[in-house]
Amino acid sequence: MLATTETKTPQYWLDMADKIAAKIGAAAAAHDRDGSFVAENYDLLREAGLIGAAVPVELGGDGLDYRTLCGVVRRLGKSCGSTALAFSMHCHQVAVAAWRWQHMQAPTDALLRRVAAENLVLVSSGGSDWLQGSGSATKVEGGFLINARKIFSSGCQAGHILMTSAVYDDPEAGPSVLHFGLPFSAEGVTILDTWDTMGMRGTGSHDVELKDVFLADAAVSGRRPQGKWHPLFHIISMIAFPLIYSAYLGVAEGARDAAIEAAQRKPANPALIALAGELQNSFWTAETAVASMIATAETASPGPETTNLAMIGRTVAGRAAIRTAELAIELAGGSAFYKGSPIERAFRDVQGARFHPLQEPAQKELSGRLALGLDIDG
Repeated sequence: MLATTETKTPQYWLDMADKIAAKIGAAAAAHDRDGSFVAENYDLLREAGLIGAAVPVELGGDGLDYRTLCGVVRRLGKSCGSTALAFSMHCHQVAVAAWRWQHMQAPTDALLRRVAAENLVLVSSGGSDWLQGSGSATKVEGGFLINARKIFSSGCQAGHILMTSAVYDDPEAGPSVLHFGLPFSAEGVTILDTWDTMGMRGTGSHDVELKDVFLADAAVSGRRPQGKWHPLFHIISMIAFPLIYSAYLGVAEGARDAAIEAAQRKPANPALIALAGELQNSFWTAETAVASMIATAETASPGPETTNLAMIGRTVAGRAAIRTAELAIELAGGSAFYKGSPIERAFRDVQGARFHPLQEPAQKELSGRLALGLDIDG
Protein backbone atom coordinates (compact mmCIF):
# COMPACT_ATOMS: atom_id res chain seq x y z
CA MET A 1 0.00 0.00 0.00
CA LEU A 2 2.98 2.28 0.51
CA ALA A 3 4.51 4.32 -2.30
CA THR A 4 7.78 6.09 -2.89
CA THR A 5 8.17 9.66 -1.67
CA GLU A 6 8.02 10.96 -5.25
CA THR A 7 4.47 9.66 -5.75
CA LYS A 8 3.04 11.02 -2.49
CA THR A 9 1.25 14.03 -3.91
CA PRO A 10 -1.86 15.45 -2.22
CA GLN A 11 -3.95 13.44 -4.67
CA TYR A 12 -2.06 10.30 -3.69
CA TRP A 13 -3.12 10.78 -0.07
CA LEU A 14 -6.72 11.54 -1.00
CA ASP A 15 -6.86 8.44 -3.19
CA MET A 16 -5.36 6.44 -0.34
CA ALA A 17 -8.08 7.77 1.97
CA ASP A 18 -10.72 6.68 -0.55
CA LYS A 19 -9.23 3.18 -0.68
CA ILE A 20 -9.25 2.92 3.09
CA ALA A 21 -12.79 4.31 3.25
CA ALA A 22 -13.97 1.64 0.84
CA LYS A 23 -12.50 -1.05 3.11
CA ILE A 24 -13.78 0.27 6.42
CA GLY A 25 -17.32 1.07 5.37
CA ALA A 26 -18.49 -2.53 5.47
CA ALA A 27 -17.47 -3.02 9.11
CA ALA A 28 -18.71 0.36 10.33
CA ALA A 29 -22.20 -0.97 11.11
CA ALA A 30 -20.78 -3.85 13.16
CA HIS A 31 -18.59 -1.52 15.22
CA ASP A 32 -21.58 0.72 15.76
CA ARG A 33 -23.80 -2.17 16.81
CA ASP A 34 -21.24 -3.65 19.21
CA GLY A 35 -19.72 -0.40 20.43
CA SER A 36 -16.35 -1.92 19.56
CA PHE A 37 -13.21 0.06 18.78
CA VAL A 38 -12.14 0.38 15.14
CA ALA A 39 -8.76 -1.20 15.84
CA GLU A 40 -8.27 -2.81 12.43
CA ASN A 41 -8.86 0.56 10.77
CA TYR A 42 -5.87 1.96 12.64
CA ASP A 43 -3.86 -0.90 11.17
CA LEU A 44 -4.87 0.32 7.70
CA LEU A 45 -3.93 3.91 8.57
CA ARG A 46 -0.58 2.69 9.85
CA GLU A 47 0.09 0.55 6.76
CA ALA A 48 -0.75 3.53 4.54
CA GLY A 49 1.76 5.73 6.36
CA LEU A 50 -0.90 8.13 7.57
CA ILE A 51 0.02 8.07 11.26
CA GLY A 52 3.19 10.09 10.66
CA ALA A 53 2.39 11.59 7.27
CA ALA A 54 1.86 15.13 8.58
CA VAL A 55 5.22 15.19 10.36
CA PRO A 56 7.57 17.59 8.51
CA VAL A 57 9.96 15.95 6.05
CA GLU A 58 12.94 17.29 8.01
CA LEU A 59 11.77 15.25 11.00
CA GLY A 60 11.18 12.00 9.12
CA GLY A 61 7.59 12.42 7.98
CA ASP A 62 6.03 13.03 4.58
CA GLY A 63 5.16 16.68 5.14
CA LEU A 64 1.51 16.07 4.29
CA ASP A 65 -0.04 19.51 3.97
CA TYR A 66 -2.79 20.63 6.32
CA ARG A 67 -5.56 21.04 3.73
CA THR A 68 -4.99 17.54 2.40
CA LEU A 69 -4.92 16.13 5.92
CA CYS A 70 -8.37 17.63 6.49
CA GLY A 71 -9.47 16.09 3.20
CA VAL A 72 -8.24 12.66 4.31
CA VAL A 73 -10.26 12.92 7.53
CA ARG A 74 -13.35 13.99 5.59
CA ARG A 75 -13.12 11.08 3.17
CA LEU A 76 -12.75 8.60 6.00
CA GLY A 77 -15.80 10.16 7.65
CA LYS A 78 -18.01 9.40 4.68
CA SER A 79 -17.63 5.69 5.40
CA CYS A 80 -16.91 5.52 9.13
CA GLY A 81 -17.38 8.54 11.32
CA SER A 82 -15.77 6.82 14.29
CA THR A 83 -12.52 6.21 12.44
CA ALA A 84 -12.43 9.77 11.11
CA LEU A 85 -13.15 11.40 14.46
CA ALA A 86 -10.70 9.29 16.47
CA PHE A 87 -8.00 9.78 13.83
CA SER A 88 -8.62 13.55 13.77
CA MET A 89 -7.67 13.67 17.45
CA HIS A 90 -4.28 12.18 16.65
CA CYS A 91 -3.95 14.39 13.58
CA HIS A 92 -4.50 17.63 15.42
CA GLN A 93 -1.92 16.76 18.06
CA VAL A 94 0.61 16.16 15.29
CA ALA A 95 -0.43 19.24 13.33
CA VAL A 96 -0.23 21.53 16.37
CA ALA A 97 3.21 20.18 17.29
CA ALA A 98 4.38 20.63 13.68
CA TRP A 99 3.02 24.19 13.51
CA ARG A 100 4.74 25.11 16.75
CA TRP A 101 8.03 23.64 15.53
CA GLN A 102 7.81 25.37 12.15
CA HIS A 103 6.56 28.78 13.31
CA MET A 104 7.84 29.12 16.87
CA GLN A 105 10.91 26.85 16.91
CA ALA A 106 9.22 25.04 19.81
CA PRO A 107 11.03 21.91 21.04
CA THR A 108 8.43 19.50 19.67
CA ASP A 109 10.84 17.87 17.23
CA ALA A 110 11.65 14.87 19.43
CA LEU A 111 7.97 13.95 19.73
CA LEU A 112 7.38 14.41 16.01
CA ARG A 113 10.40 12.29 15.11
CA ARG A 114 9.06 9.49 17.28
CA VAL A 115 5.61 9.73 15.70
CA ALA A 116 7.16 9.34 12.25
CA ALA A 117 9.70 6.66 13.15
CA GLU A 118 7.60 4.55 15.50
CA ASN A 119 4.06 5.15 14.19
CA LEU A 120 3.11 6.50 17.59
CA VAL A 121 -0.57 7.31 18.05
CA LEU A 122 -1.21 10.42 20.15
CA VAL A 123 -4.40 10.63 22.18
CA SER A 124 -5.90 13.94 23.24
CA SER A 125 -7.74 14.65 26.49
CA GLY A 126 -8.46 18.22 25.45
CA GLY A 127 -12.21 17.77 25.27
CA SER A 128 -12.34 17.03 28.99
CA ASP A 129 -9.74 19.61 30.00
CA TRP A 130 -9.88 22.80 27.95
CA LEU A 131 -8.94 26.03 29.76
CA GLN A 132 -9.69 24.76 33.27
CA GLY A 133 -7.69 21.56 33.01
CA SER A 134 -8.65 18.62 35.21
CA GLY A 135 -7.05 16.33 37.74
CA SER A 136 -4.37 17.18 40.25
CA ALA A 137 -0.59 17.42 40.18
CA THR A 138 1.03 17.05 43.60
CA LYS A 139 4.67 18.12 43.96
CA VAL A 140 7.10 15.40 45.02
CA GLU A 141 10.86 15.09 44.78
CA GLY A 142 11.91 15.26 41.13
CA GLY A 143 8.45 15.82 39.74
CA PHE A 144 4.74 15.39 40.39
CA LEU A 145 2.19 12.69 41.17
CA ILE A 146 -0.73 12.92 38.75
CA ASN A 147 -4.25 11.87 39.70
CA ALA A 148 -7.03 12.37 37.20
CA ARG A 149 -9.79 10.80 35.18
CA LYS A 150 -9.72 11.91 31.55
CA ILE A 151 -12.98 11.45 29.66
CA PHE A 152 -13.46 11.39 25.87
CA SER A 153 -10.00 9.94 25.21
CA SER A 154 -10.75 8.98 21.61
CA GLY A 155 -8.56 6.27 20.13
CA CYS A 156 -7.02 5.40 23.48
CA GLN A 157 -7.09 1.67 22.75
CA ALA A 158 -4.65 2.27 19.89
CA GLY A 159 -2.79 5.04 21.68
CA HIS A 160 0.80 5.21 22.77
CA ILE A 161 0.99 8.64 24.42
CA LEU A 162 -1.78 10.52 26.23
CA MET A 163 -1.36 14.25 25.61
CA THR A 164 -2.96 15.73 28.69
CA SER A 165 -2.73 18.11 31.64
CA ALA A 166 -3.33 18.44 35.37
CA VAL A 167 -3.73 21.31 37.80
CA TYR A 168 -0.90 22.19 40.19
CA ASP A 169 -1.70 24.53 43.08
CA ASP A 170 1.49 26.55 42.75
CA PRO A 171 2.20 28.35 46.04
CA GLU A 172 3.60 31.34 44.16
CA ALA A 173 1.77 31.53 40.82
CA GLY A 174 -1.55 30.10 42.01
CA PRO A 175 -3.52 27.31 40.26
CA SER A 176 -1.53 26.36 37.15
CA VAL A 177 -2.24 23.84 34.44
CA LEU A 178 0.72 21.61 33.60
CA HIS A 179 0.88 20.10 30.09
CA PHE A 180 2.63 16.81 29.38
CA GLY A 181 2.52 13.50 27.56
CA LEU A 182 2.20 10.19 29.40
CA PRO A 183 2.90 6.77 27.89
CA PHE A 184 -0.09 4.46 28.19
CA SER A 185 2.41 1.89 29.42
CA ALA A 186 3.28 4.00 32.46
CA GLU A 187 2.46 2.61 35.90
CA GLY A 188 -0.88 3.95 37.12
CA VAL A 189 -2.38 4.60 33.67
CA THR A 190 -5.57 2.55 33.13
CA ILE A 191 -8.15 2.61 30.34
CA LEU A 192 -11.64 2.23 31.83
CA ASP A 193 -14.42 0.59 29.81
CA THR A 194 -16.86 3.52 29.84
CA TRP A 195 -17.67 4.35 26.21
CA ASP A 196 -21.29 3.34 25.53
CA THR A 197 -22.97 6.16 23.65
CA MET A 198 -25.62 7.08 21.13
CA GLY A 199 -23.19 7.77 18.29
CA MET A 200 -19.52 7.61 17.34
CA ARG A 201 -19.57 4.29 19.12
CA GLY A 202 -16.42 2.93 17.51
CA THR A 203 -14.09 5.75 18.60
CA GLY A 204 -13.11 3.99 21.82
CA SER A 205 -13.38 7.30 23.68
CA HIS A 206 -13.10 5.66 27.08
CA ASP A 207 -12.09 7.34 30.31
CA VAL A 208 -8.41 7.07 31.17
CA GLU A 209 -7.61 6.90 34.86
CA LEU A 210 -4.31 8.31 36.14
CA LYS A 211 -3.58 7.10 39.66
CA ASP A 212 -0.41 8.36 41.34
CA VAL A 213 1.39 8.50 38.00
CA PHE A 214 4.87 9.95 38.38
CA LEU A 215 5.69 12.84 36.07
CA ALA A 216 9.28 14.05 36.06
CA ASP A 217 9.89 17.79 36.16
CA ALA A 218 11.65 17.55 32.80
CA ALA A 219 8.56 15.94 31.23
CA VAL A 220 6.40 19.03 31.80
CA SER A 221 6.14 20.64 28.37
CA GLY A 222 4.35 23.79 29.47
CA ARG A 223 2.41 25.50 32.21
CA ARG A 224 -0.20 28.25 32.23
CA PRO A 225 -2.66 29.99 34.57
CA GLN A 226 -5.83 27.94 35.09
CA GLY A 227 -8.96 29.08 33.30
CA LYS A 228 -7.36 31.81 31.20
CA TRP A 229 -6.91 31.98 27.46
CA HIS A 230 -3.29 31.20 26.65
CA PRO A 231 -1.39 31.43 23.33
CA LEU A 232 -1.27 27.62 23.18
CA PHE A 233 -5.06 27.44 23.11
CA HIS A 234 -5.27 29.96 20.29
CA ILE A 235 -2.99 27.65 18.28
CA ILE A 236 -5.07 24.60 19.21
CA SER A 237 -8.29 26.40 18.26
CA MET A 238 -6.91 27.41 14.89
CA ILE A 239 -5.46 24.00 13.99
CA ALA A 240 -7.60 21.37 15.73
CA PHE A 241 -11.16 22.29 14.91
CA PRO A 242 -11.00 22.28 11.11
CA LEU A 243 -9.67 18.72 11.38
CA ILE A 244 -12.30 17.61 13.90
CA TYR A 245 -15.17 19.14 11.94
CA SER A 246 -13.84 17.65 8.70
CA ALA A 247 -14.85 14.33 10.29
CA TYR A 248 -18.40 15.57 10.84
CA LEU A 249 -18.50 17.05 7.35
CA GLY A 250 -17.61 13.62 6.00
CA VAL A 251 -20.39 12.02 8.05
CA ALA A 252 -22.89 14.54 6.70
CA GLU A 253 -21.62 13.97 3.16
CA GLY A 254 -22.08 10.23 3.48
CA ALA A 255 -25.65 10.75 4.72
CA ARG A 256 -26.41 13.17 1.91
CA ASP A 257 -25.05 10.85 -0.78
CA ALA A 258 -27.02 7.89 0.56
CA ALA A 259 -30.21 9.96 0.75
CA ILE A 260 -29.85 11.27 -2.80
CA GLU A 261 -29.32 7.73 -4.04
CA ALA A 262 -32.45 6.55 -2.22
CA ALA A 263 -34.50 9.49 -3.48
CA GLN A 264 -33.48 8.84 -7.08
CA ARG A 265 -35.29 5.52 -6.87
CA LYS A 266 -38.56 7.31 -6.04
CA PRO A 267 -40.98 9.06 -8.42
CA ALA A 268 -40.01 12.73 -8.57
CA ASN A 269 -42.51 15.21 -7.15
CA PRO A 270 -42.29 18.86 -6.05
CA ALA A 271 -41.96 18.02 -2.34
CA LEU A 272 -39.16 15.52 -2.96
CA ILE A 273 -37.30 17.94 -5.20
CA ALA A 274 -37.61 20.80 -2.70
CA LEU A 275 -36.39 18.58 0.11
CA ALA A 276 -33.37 17.56 -1.96
CA GLY A 277 -32.67 21.24 -2.57
CA GLU A 278 -32.86 22.06 1.12
CA LEU A 279 -30.50 19.16 1.81
CA GLN A 280 -28.02 20.64 -0.63
CA ASN A 281 -28.30 24.04 1.06
CA SER A 282 -27.48 22.58 4.47
CA PHE A 283 -24.56 20.56 3.18
CA TRP A 284 -23.18 23.59 1.31
CA THR A 285 -23.30 25.57 4.56
CA ALA A 286 -21.36 22.86 6.41
CA GLU A 287 -18.85 22.50 3.59
CA THR A 288 -18.34 26.24 3.26
CA ALA A 289 -17.88 26.71 7.00
CA VAL A 290 -15.24 23.98 7.17
CA ALA A 291 -13.50 25.37 4.08
CA SER A 292 -13.34 28.78 5.76
CA MET A 293 -11.90 27.23 8.91
CA ILE A 294 -9.22 25.44 6.88
CA ALA A 295 -8.31 28.61 4.98
CA THR A 296 -8.00 30.51 8.26
CA ALA A 297 -5.74 27.81 9.71
CA GLU A 298 -3.53 27.98 6.61
CA THR A 299 -3.10 31.75 6.55
CA ALA A 300 -3.92 33.40 9.89
CA SER A 301 -1.89 34.01 13.01
CA PRO A 302 -3.19 32.52 16.26
CA GLY A 303 -4.92 34.93 18.61
CA PRO A 304 -8.38 35.88 19.89
CA GLU A 305 -9.76 36.99 16.51
CA THR A 306 -8.55 33.83 14.78
CA THR A 307 -9.95 31.70 17.60
CA ASN A 308 -13.25 33.52 17.20
CA LEU A 309 -13.37 32.63 13.50
CA ALA A 310 -12.54 29.00 14.23
CA MET A 311 -15.23 28.76 16.89
CA ILE A 312 -17.90 30.46 14.79
CA GLY A 313 -17.02 27.98 12.04
CA ARG A 314 -17.26 25.13 14.54
CA THR A 315 -20.82 26.19 15.51
CA VAL A 316 -22.04 26.85 11.97
CA ALA A 317 -20.47 23.69 10.53
CA GLY A 318 -21.81 21.56 13.37
CA ARG A 319 -25.34 22.91 13.08
CA ALA A 320 -25.36 22.47 9.31
CA ALA A 321 -23.92 18.94 9.47
CA ILE A 322 -26.60 17.93 11.97
CA ARG A 323 -29.32 19.50 9.83
CA THR A 324 -27.95 17.72 6.75
CA ALA A 325 -28.32 14.37 8.49
CA GLU A 326 -31.86 15.25 9.61
CA LEU A 327 -32.85 16.18 6.07
CA ALA A 328 -31.18 13.04 4.72
CA ILE A 329 -33.51 10.93 6.85
CA GLU A 330 -36.53 12.85 5.60
CA LEU A 331 -35.46 12.59 1.98
CA ALA A 332 -34.64 8.88 2.11
CA GLY A 333 -37.86 8.12 3.96
CA GLY A 334 -38.75 5.22 6.21
CA SER A 335 -35.82 3.05 5.15
CA ALA A 336 -33.49 5.49 6.94
CA PHE A 337 -35.34 4.91 10.20
CA TYR A 338 -34.11 1.33 10.44
CA LYS A 339 -31.05 0.24 12.37
CA GLY A 340 -28.42 -0.76 9.85
CA SER A 341 -29.13 2.21 7.60
CA PRO A 342 -25.95 4.26 7.05
CA ILE A 343 -28.14 7.38 7.24
CA GLU A 344 -29.51 6.38 10.65
CA ARG A 345 -25.96 5.78 11.89
CA ALA A 346 -24.78 9.09 10.43
CA PHE A 347 -27.65 10.90 12.15
CA ARG A 348 -26.46 9.57 15.52
CA ASP A 349 -22.76 10.05 14.80
CA VAL A 350 -23.12 13.65 13.74
CA GLN A 351 -24.73 14.60 17.06
CA GLY A 352 -21.23 14.49 18.54
CA ALA A 353 -20.57 17.83 16.83
CA ARG A 354 -22.50 19.46 19.68
CA PHE A 355 -20.04 18.55 22.40
CA HIS A 356 -16.58 19.76 21.41
CA PRO A 357 -15.38 23.03 22.92
CA LEU A 358 -16.34 25.69 22.64
CA GLN A 359 -19.93 24.51 22.87
CA GLU A 360 -22.36 26.95 21.33
CA PRO A 361 -23.23 29.03 24.45
CA ALA A 362 -19.53 29.50 25.26
CA GLN A 363 -18.77 30.28 21.62
CA LYS A 364 -21.45 32.95 21.56
CA GLU A 365 -20.04 34.47 24.74
CA LEU A 366 -16.55 34.60 23.23
CA SER A 367 -17.84 36.14 20.00
CA GLY A 368 -20.03 38.61 21.88
CA ARG A 369 -17.18 39.72 24.13
CA LEU A 370 -14.93 40.34 21.16
CA ALA A 371 -17.66 42.20 19.29
CA LEU A 372 -18.23 44.48 22.30
CA GLY A 373 -14.55 44.99 23.03
CA LEU A 374 -14.69 43.14 26.36
CA ASP A 375 -11.99 41.01 28.00
CA ILE A 376 -12.34 37.44 26.72
CA ASP A 377 -11.28 36.09 30.12
CA GLY A 378 -14.24 37.81 31.76
